[in-house]
Amino acid sequence: MRRGKVWRERGEGSVTTDLEQRLFRVGPKRILALDGGGVHGVLSLAMLCRIEAVLARRSADPETFRLADYFDLIGGTSTGSLIATGLSMGMRAAELLKLYRELANAVFTRPFWSFGVIGAKFPSEPLEQVLARIVGDMTLDDARLRTGLAIVTKRLDTRSTWVLHNNPRSRYFEAPADDPQAFPNRRIRVADAIMASVAAPTYFEPRFLRVAGTEIGAFVDGGVSPHNNPSLMLLMMATTEGFGYHWRSGVEHLLLTSMGTGLTRRRRTADHVRSQPSAMMAVESLVTIVQDSNLQTQALLQWMGHSPTARVINAEIGDLSRDRIPGGDLLWYLRYDAELSAAWLGTLGIRVSSDELAAMEHFDRPQTIERLIEIGEKVAARDVRDEHFPAGFDV
Repeated sequence: MRRGKVWRERGEGSVTTDLEQRLFRVGPKRILALDGGGVHGVLSLAMLCRIEAVLARRSADPETFRLADYFDLIGGTSTGSLIATGLSMGMRAAELLKLYRELANAVFTRPFWSFGVIGAKFPSEPLEQVLARIVGDMTLDDARLRTGLAIVTKRLDTRSTWVLHNNPRSRYFEAPADDPQAFPNRRIRVADAIMASVAAPTYFEPRFLRVAGTEIGAFVDGGVSPHNNPSLMLLMMATTEGFGYHWRSGVEHLLLTSMGTGLTRRRRTADHVRSQPSAMMAVESLVTIVQDSNLQTQALLQWMGHSPTARVINAEIGDLSRDRIPGGDLLWYLRYDAELSAAWLGTLGIRVSSDELAAMEHFDRPQTIERLIEIGEKVAARDVRDEHFPAGFDV
């Protein structure tokens, strides 16, 4: 498929772009969902390097293969939105991993007077400079996006989750003819969408985007929505009426690969909770909501689909492998992640200190990157298997 080519397929006077041809061609569809998690994005990228190598060996041209050649829709939240954009543009996972290694210290270095209480903990300029170099003034209708792209963010002024995506048949991609005040999604700058998705409260300033006429929306990190793990949202996008994809569900028709950034399950004692200041208890409660949403998403997808990577959700429901949603499997579902605990990492042959584990509870510690990459590589070597990707989904 050559970029820039225009297809005429939808009636007189209408045109179909390369991307539209890609999104709506007959055959099975593949989705890649990328969790949020700051510098923990390197864990996802280390696993994606392995997935890219596995899929490249099965492609017609392994030397030029990219994940964008396989996945029809790539979406992410927060740091996942940056990775999703790079992959959608045809970057290799290894290129993005190198980028994270180089830039983590620049992005996550705060002025000595900044504590994230009155103002943001980190300045936005270093990340904006990175995005200027990678995506420039690219908008969501740019032909350099080789596959579907979805960026999850939270509009705080209306308390609603927004997914900014590049499906040319979606409801708000173009401005309605009867609404001259509308601002079409196709004109949203990709860099602005990413900055909106990563604007974690206290870490970065909110992002203010024009949404219609003179109306401005205030956007913060998509991780404060239920979709820090965007897998369920992307499945709904692909199969429900409103987003315009209308992809066919079924275990032979839809594959969803979900990438985590490390699950922390550090337990507290009741006495610890009792002694906490109210403000700290509130912050910790909010953090656990993100984890709860992640596990609920995994439970629902394991219940709705066939999953060779199914994990135990909790002691009561197990991995749901004996449970099936009425009507049969809706998708082929894969999930790759690591549990950041001494016992779990010990199964990989990795020994970590309590100080390392404490540091890895935070998403803004560049000093944890090399250890997280090691964890991601060892998880991928053990858990990513060729048979996880059925031949029926090969391009």
